Amino acid sequence: MTDQERSEEKSECVSLSPMREAVPAPPECERVCVFGTGDLGLSLGLRLLQAGYRVVFGSRRPRSSLLLHGAQVLGHAAAAQSALLIFIAVQREHYDFLVPLANQLKGKVLVDVSNNLRKNQYPEANAEYLQSLVPGAEVVKGFNTLSAWSLQNGPIDANRQVYICGDSVEAKQVVMAVATKLGLSALDQGSLSVARELEDFPLQLFPQWRLPLRIAIGLSAAFFFYLLIRDIMYAYVTQGEDISFRIMVSLANQVCPIVSLIMLSLCYLPGVLASFLQLYRGTKYRRFPNWLDSWMLCRKQLGLLSLGFAFLHVLYTLILPIRYYLMFWVTEHTVSLIRENRTTTFDTTTAWRGDSYLSLGILGFGLYVLLGITSLPSISNVLSWREFSFVQSKLGHLTLLLCTAHTYLYGWNRFLSSSIYKWYTPPGYMLCLVLPSVVLLLKLLLITPCVDRTITRIRQGWERGADQRNPKDSQPLIP
Repeated sequence: MTDQERSEEKSECVSLSPMREAVPAPPECERVCVFGTGDLGLSLGLRLLQAGYRVVFGSRRPRSSLLLHGAQVLGHAAAAQSALLIFIAVQREHYDFLVPLANQLKGKVLVDVSNNLRKNQYPEANAEYLQSLVPGAEVVKGFNTLSAWSLQNGPIDANRQVYICGDSVEAKQVVMAVATKLGLSALDQGSLSVARELEDFPLQLFPQWRLPLRIAIGLSAAFFFYLLIRDIMYAYVTQGEDISFRIMVSLANQVCPIVSLIMLSLCYLPGVLASFLQLYRGTKYRRFPNWLDSWMLCRKQLGLLSLGFAFLHVLYTLILPIRYYLMFWVTEHTVSLIRENRTTTFDTTTAWRGDSYLSLGILGFGLYVLLGITSLPSISNVLSWREFSFVQSKLGHLTLLLCTAHTYLYGWNRFLSSSIYKWYTPPGYMLCLVLPSVVLLLKLLLITPCVDRTITRIRQGWERGADQRNPKDSQPLIP
């Protein structure tokens, strides 16, 4: 390479150091250092190599460290001098080795990718502690929300977000540029004081699922014990009959559809309540109560859990014909008819009711699955707002209507018989019909033309009482 070519290569290369101006830098600017040769360090180095960077690993034992093809492994001091951008992929308790390297790390950009085992494990964030150890460097917190597996998942995986924070804007821009070149989406979260929040983020365990899971577990337990007392214990106490074997299938097949229907109702009840609240206030420019906001934010999780219970109900129903109890009962009933020389007449009404009950259940479950599929990010991202709203709102309420009708047909006229009120308690399916019936009735009120017109005007910015305050703006939004 001639001197002129070297000069041109240098002029095209921008320094990665945030402490310097954007002046021509040596070709080593595309070299990146990684301290740590564990799973995360090696995965990060592999991803950097695939993106075209020259990677140097800093290790306590450079001779015994696993070497990636195309990468170097040096001691910490030598590796620190080889690059201006250094990823610290070691645990916090091993940061002490950086103190003797303070001079070599001065003016460098250090990216802290560490996480803790639990929240508030240390008095300050790991990134802030690292900055105190090496005050001459610019510390940036980032890449800690990615696992080793996700880093190895391919260089074109552009849908993974990387959260970045740091006190130096230039240093953050350097790290965000590297993240973008790796095919990741970098989001600037602010100063280094946000590092603790970023470090706590991977420790969260299903934060948006906690309330829906508690509701699902609570409803399941409540109805399980309710039906256990009504059906199993009642038969044993009053008739001396042991039917405890029904707990495994029959009882579970009653609990699953009950919980599913109630949780589906809970998906659409907050929207109905929000509409009535806007009608009462006459404006959309006032925040909903915190409990309603939280409820509306977890509707997707409520719906997915509801779909899961519906799946279980379908599976339990499919295995009913192969149960020993049912086969034994059918055989005994057939033999008794033969012995008594009796026949049963075909009841057209019962046939209609049974077929309608099954048909509505199948249609409702089909729409259930459609709602679940469209809630997936890969599907919802390709739908327009109107398409998504049509599926989740219009078809969602239709699903609730079909499933509620399915349950009503299951009960039919049984509510007229006093024998179903064991210990003067209603069956479980009657209890689960209360909430969806209320939701559907409230929704029916909302879609009446006069109410729907008012809600539409409110959501377009109209406020009750604004006509008197601003007479010139008193023209209705909807003619």
